[in-house]
Amino acid sequence: MNEPTKGPGVAVRAMRPDDADRVLAIYQEGLDTGEASFETRAPTWAAFDAAKLERHRYVAADATPSGEVLGWIAAGSVSDRCCYSGVVEHSVYVSPRAQGRGVGAALLAALIASTEEEGIWTIQSGVFPENASSLRLHAKAGFRAVGVRERLGRLHGRWRDVVLLERRSPLVL
Repeated sequence: MNEPTKGPGVAVRAMRPDDADRVLAIYQEGLDTGEASFETRAPTWAAFDAAKLERHRYVAADATPSGEVLGWIAAGSVSDRCCYSGVVEHSVYVSPRAQGRGVGAALLAALIASTEEEGIWTIQSGVFPENASSLRLHAKAGFRAVGVRERLGRLHGRWRDVVLLERRSPLVL
């Protein structure tokens, strides 16, 4: 995934440090819904940068001259143990103003391509069961639910379940 890819009105490219403000703003918009994560505040750019693999971070930008960042995807390692070297966990966030435009699908396609190029065999994520749009997006990209982690944590005083999703690469064996 070295070249930017284009979808209808969207160009996916590698995330750059100058995307930080917009990436973190979109992250916060998602967190504010209460349906995206147990986190309630987006991290600093330094913390975000340290937690994500540089090779597997992308933004979807409006394919107009404005180039406004509409969404992002990034993956991090699940473990530093060598047996898990081919497993990453990702997050994908799309601005509410850009939802329904194929931004999430384009970002997932970019991540899948980059991870397969690098020999990663499993991409995983955790999604609240109430986040139906994220579950549909992931299913269309080949992810499957492998289980539900019941009452995994509390958010705003309420216990929340998390659906564990994974996509096993058919190319990396």
